[in-house]
Amino acid sequence: MMAGGRTIAIGDIHGCLDALAALIDAIKPGPADTVITLGDHIDRGPDSRGVVDRLITLSGQCRLIPLLGNHEELLLDALRDVNAMRRWLSLGGADTLRSYGWVAGGARRTLADWIPSSHQKFLTGCQPWHETATHLFVHAGYVPELPLADQPGLALRWRVTDAAGAVPHHSGKVAVVGHTPQHSGEILDLGFLICIDTNCARSGWLTALDTTSGQVWQSDRAGKLRPNVRQTDATR
Repeated sequence: MMAGGRTIAIGDIHGCLDALAALIDAIKPGPADTVITLGDHIDRGPDSRGVVDRLITLSGQCRLIPLLGNHEELLLDALRDVNAMRRWLSLGGADTLRSYGWVAGGARRTLADWIPSSHQKFLTGCQPWHETATHLFVHAGYVPELPLADQPGLALRWRVTDAAGAVPHHSGKVAVVGHTPQHSGEILDLGFLICIDTNCARSGWLTALDTTSGQVWQSDRAGKLRPNVRQTDATR
């Protein structure tokens, strides 16, 4: 990261292109900034294809680090094995496939035929985790006593955050996570863990958090910014 740049995390996008575009316009990331998208870029929302396109464009404007969410994992499994298709489709994949032009009863094509190679490359390039001197970023969760390099995929991509039972990571760094939707639309801030999945695809907000300053931006699915968003102390 270049000197003076911000480190900004964006929660689960789930195909909500208008929300993502509104946050990018508000944040105005530049070459010195690092933007970490916490995974689940796709599925459930109306325009997963548009989201991937927008993130590919964003990667030319700042240092973009997209993380692998469980929904990307499901899609990649379906690309590798047709027997995994049914599970992906049942968990929001049908919405993604429609965004690529699929219609029921249309021409029979393989999944790889529907998804452009540039998008497949983006999805396979998503990282399992990211770590800085002060924070660690994962899609879902972590095993507290293990370093990130040794974390099982089940924890990184599927673990649900239980506020009552969560404990700090052994490194002492603040964990920034998604995956567990906060139906209130508010960030879950436990001090040692901050969950910024604020349920955008299901009438909540898409959240971005500057871990350098604690500034928060939120947009609804239609791309309307939320006014007077409370800042969080993410710089612990």
